[in-house]
Amino acid sequence: MPTISVFYGIIIRMYCSPGEHNPPHFHAYYQDYKAVIDINACELKEGKLPSKQMKLVLAWAEIHKENLLADWELASNGELPFRVDPLK
Repeated sequence: MPTISVFYGIIIRMYCSPGEHNPPHFHAYYQDYKAVIDINACELKEGKLPSKQMKLVLAWAEIHKENLLADWELASNGELPFRVDPLK
């Protein structure tokens, strides 16, 4: 699962496999926490992050929604997604 962005100790990854299950999503990791974020809705699908990190991840997802959906297309076709700019 390639890392597509890293910011404030948060690692964002997306699985690359043909026919990856919908809805489009990515995985966020922070310390011992893991969360799956729905790209279209920009909301938590499963897991947990601390409140501050969750707000950062959701804001980042809103800002980069187009890039994330393009990466989802690549990843679901078995191709490597592009890196997405971190929050600054």
